[in-house]
Amino acid sequence: MEIKAVVSALAALAQDSRLAVFRALVQAGPAGLAAGRISELTGIPPSSLSFHLKELLHADMVSSQQAGRFVIYTANFSTMNELVGFLTENCCGGNPCTPVCTPACVTEKEST
Repeated sequence: MEIKAVVSALAALAQDSRLAVFRALVQAGPAGLAAGRISELTGIPPSSLSFHLKELLHADMVSSQQAGRFVIYTANFSTMNELVGFLTENCCGGNPCTPVCTPACVTEKEST
């Protein structure tokens, strides 16, 4: 993932409402949510929600698809996984991590 894309994704998520929207879409899974349902779940008024969705779309963190008269938004899981991969690619100083990477890796000094 290129640095510009990383910065764009992190900037989009670095706001309360957008983070809440993204988390709701992650929880919804691949089926996604209509904008009205996102508004209900997050408490964000529709007039503000469209701005936040636009920012997330621009950062490629979400995608949208027309479904009849509704627009369904889904989390872009590939971008999310690339972002997490970028942030953790040098985890543990190049040493193998446990199968489930924990927030804090054990240093060589701590393991002896």
